[in-house]
Amino acid sequence: MTYCVGMILDRGFVMMSDTRTNSGVDNISTFRKMFRWSVPGERIITLMTAGNLATTQAVVSQLEERNKAPSERQNSLLEAETMFQVATIVGDLLRDVISLRASDNGHSGSGPFGASIIVCGQIKGMEPRLFLVYPEGNFIEASFDTPFFQIGETKYGRPILIRGYEADMSFEEAVKLLMVSFDSTIKANLSVGLPLDLLVVERDRFEPLHERRIEATDPYFQAISTGWGEALKQAFHALPDYVINDAEPVARKPQPVLPA
Repeated sequence: MTYCVGMILDRGFVMMSDTRTNSGVDNISTFRKMFRWSVPGERIITLMTAGNLATTQAVVSQLEERNKAPSERQNSLLEAETMFQVATIVGDLLRDVISLRASDNGHSGSGPFGASIIVCGQIKGMEPRLFLVYPEGNFIEASFDTPFFQIGETKYGRPILIRGYEADMSFEEAVKLLMVSFDSTIKANLSVGLPLDLLVVERDRFEPLHERRIEATDPYFQAISTGWGEALKQAFHALPDYVINDAEPVARKPQPVLPA
């Protein structure tokens, strides 16, 4: 399993993903799940993947045309005219890869080969856009009502995002919010783990404003994890106490039945 979040802000967008991949408790590996491509001054496109690792690696490899000689490689994402076309290319390729792998192994539908992808980016002269691509190849776009997308193990970190997100928040606040969401997920589910990959992209700046890998020893993440835990305890103790009445309930005497 994995956990990835893409978030649109007034200032641009922020993306974060974990790197844990596991097939049981005794087979845990680290793989990058965030990929980006850019043309300086013209576009930046980012993908985050969750699901079957072989499927997602096949999609990324075909997007980069790794099966061709270097002189013949041509990334179609860098030629699409809109981010909608980018999402369509990714969706069609994801559907085709899943269908091919499933049929080769005698399966119908996505089954164990399913995957989902978050696509985010901006092309010059257009707004930043965020899409969630499903295994079937169809997709939805982020909106005012749904300004962020999650894939993978989403349930533990979602309440934090819903309560804390604001469109006009700073990049620093957004990163802090994502770290709290990821810390809550990591604490609750062993299939999500550090290191984390972080990408911050400012509107109309077609290169990363901030990009880094957050290791388990990162002092800021450790401070967030410890501080959030203590803050939850303090908030819990500050809530009104529940009062339990120890008095025994009074038994009511049966009423006499009057003759008709």
